[in-house]
Amino acid sequence: MTATTEPTIDQRIADELGVTPRQVSAAVELLDNGSTVPFIARYRKEATGALDDTQLRTLEERLRYLREMEERRQTILDSIREQGKLDDELEATIRAADSKARLEDIYLPYKPKRRTKAQIAREAGLEPLADTLLTDPSQDPETTAQSYVDAERGVADTKAALDGARAILVERFAEDADLIGELRERMWQRGHLASKVREGKEQEGAKFSDYFDFSEPYTKLPSHRILALFRGEKEEILDLTMTPDEPTDEPQSGPSDYEQRIAARFGVDNQGRPADAWLSGVVRWAWRTKIQLHLGIDLRMRLRQAAEDEAVRVFAANLRDLLLAAPAGTRATMGLDPGYRTGVKVAVVDATGKLVDTATIYPHQPQQQWDQSLATLAALAAKHNVELIAIGNGTASRETDKLAGDLLKKHPELKLAKTTVSEAGASVYSASAFAAKELPSLDVSLRGAVSIARRLQDPLAELVKIEPKSIGVGQYQHDLPEQSLSRSLDAVVEDCVNAVGVDVNTASAPLLARVSGIGSSLAESIVAHRDDVGRFATREALQKVPRLGPKAFEQCAGFLRISGGDNPLDASSVHPEAYPVVHRIIDAAGTDIGSLIGDTATLRKLDANRFTDDQFGLPTVTDILHELEKPGRDPRPKFETARFAEGVEKIGDLKPGMVLEGVVTNVAAFGAFVDVGVHQDGLVHISALSDKFVNDPRDVVKSGDVVKVKVLEVDVERKRISLTKRLDDEPGKRRAERGKSGGQPQGRGKQGGKGGQRGGQDRGRGKPAPQGAMADALRKAGLTE
Repeated sequence: MTATTEPTIDQRIADELGVTPRQVSAAVELLDNGSTVPFIARYRKEATGALDDTQLRTLEERLRYLREMEERRQTILDSIREQGKLDDELEATIRAADSKARLEDIYLPYKPKRRTKAQIAREAGLEPLADTLLTDPSQDPETTAQSYVDAERGVADTKAALDGARAILVERFAEDADLIGELRERMWQRGHLASKVREGKEQEGAKFSDYFDFSEPYTKLPSHRILALFRGEKEEILDLTMTPDEPTDEPQSGPSDYEQRIAARFGVDNQGRPADAWLSGVVRWAWRTKIQLHLGIDLRMRLRQAAEDEAVRVFAANLRDLLLAAPAGTRATMGLDPGYRTGVKVAVVDATGKLVDTATIYPHQPQQQWDQSLATLAALAAKHNVELIAIGNGTASRETDKLAGDLLKKHPELKLAKTTVSEAGASVYSASAFAAKELPSLDVSLRGAVSIARRLQDPLAELVKIEPKSIGVGQYQHDLPEQSLSRSLDAVVEDCVNAVGVDVNTASAPLLARVSGIGSSLAESIVAHRDDVGRFATREALQKVPRLGPKAFEQCAGFLRISGGDNPLDASSVHPEAYPVVHRIIDAAGTDIGSLIGDTATLRKLDANRFTDDQFGLPTVTDILHELEKPGRDPRPKFETARFAEGVEKIGDLKPGMVLEGVVTNVAAFGAFVDVGVHQDGLVHISALSDKFVNDPRDVVKSGDVVKVKVLEVDVERKRISLTKRLDDEPGKRRAERGKSGGQPQGRGKQGGKGGQRGGQDRGRGKPAPQGAMADALRKAGLTE
């Protein structure tokens, strides 16, 4: 027989990504040597064959998984070898295992365990009895068992002997790796997750009412529903059952399909022979008491893992959209943190984000100092040449937006513009150690207004000051594994920061810490050096920062920008190591760097192939030429704001058929929430996002998008708003697709959005509400407890 060579880790990843093993090996070597994904994606294209950051992140995750699996594989081999049970065939089987689950299935018979009934039965000499009855069903079980009765060995009678033989066979059936693998996949394809409310828990668990009598196939359960069911069980409201087939009230007659497959695997066939009935009973006992239970636990873990992976993906995608939202830029901005009794907190920051003034006004109930508040805002705007007003989207947001609207009407000479921004995580920032260090003399209540103003100027620069999990744009985040969630969100922040680039002379320490190769400690050193010595005139000057060595400089230099420095290239994404390439380009163009930058006509006439060498290939040279056309260009979209309709200020003002402009505030698996300016976000169900089939709502919309929507339904009492992006849809009619998918909550409140992290179950026909800011909003909308 010809020996087969198992694929290496690099080969497996290459096959999964659809790239060559050489590309994967190069990326793995770079990662192992301390390079970051952004650096590899941007500056090592020749080595990796231009793998992008998405491919590299997938590669990084799979590399981690497969290396962990290899460690486990070696541990299993060592364990079985120490037991003296490892032969060539078993070793080949273990080495061929392609997943952790398969490895554990193979290892199960050899895994050290507490003394089982089967082990005790073997010690009592009952294994030959089990083998005899299995291989020769013509033997009568009672008669055959009599010769194994031995009181001294704990076998008191024939029943005890047969019970021991049954325990041995049950364990043998349950530890057959191939059989268990087959049954697991069959149960996954055919099984259902069912739930029932616990007796007497109906009122206490009203938020889970859609799951009081519920069943759905494993393969059709969306992640948010799985997490809701598990939460209902955790809160002792629901009992969950992992059923191998669709639940039915009809009593089962005869052996199940699963029992038949176990029987076939071990040659059990009820032909009326003396031992056939006993063996059929053993098969039934093995399935019902051991194998089904074991598979139910496996599939529960599989469901949870799939749900967690999808929830982390959604959280990361929403975070990416929020971080890469369009910046308003360097314009003096007034931040308004709305409130009723405690007043509206006001903070004015200049074009660079420096705090220049604060105030607290009381335009709303109970004080209702409307005119005085307008006068205060007008005076602040005139004094500091304010151009933009950023209004937090929490409590009293709509009333404060109206106040800002009156300011614009009464003082057109100020030429102000206003917009609402997400204040998710603002309260977390306000109470953070960094906020205390950054704004030491400012009251905690006013720091939120500063953050709101700055996040309009540059969302990315401000939001990196907040722990990603606290931004609250995910679902059921408290139910997600801390390590994988943090790792995923940190990767998103790192990718976003490096995609945009960072001005090293103005960036905060938290922003610098996210730059490739830097980190918190080195970021603090850069800021301290900047404070002591002054601004950096060149990228090379970064090497004078204590502990910023050659490796760190290599990783970070291309992502740090120096505006107005000694070298114009330092304001671009061209890496210092590639400056010699630029000099060759300058010589070929017969001009100087100042004239060449931005000269599209000249740059596009140049042949990139002329400037390649052994170190820098065509991908890098092409990137350089593109960068010289628009150095330091920001990949984020152009800033724009939605125009809320006049006279539409509360949910009661909405009428079916209205076409409104709004802002996408969050995207979930079942659709997108849109702020149309009435305190509650409306829901555009996934079936109403487009005339074409939509698999993922993010294929159509992203957080921060300005969209036009039509009002389909308004439920004022329950605070639900149903919207559609398909402007030819008729209002008042539920789409068939929506009914089939189980329905969704139709509104989302606009209050309590400062990063609160409560969760719950919505009242929208079986759809669990998200966590974080989304959960708070849903609760305020009356959709959750």
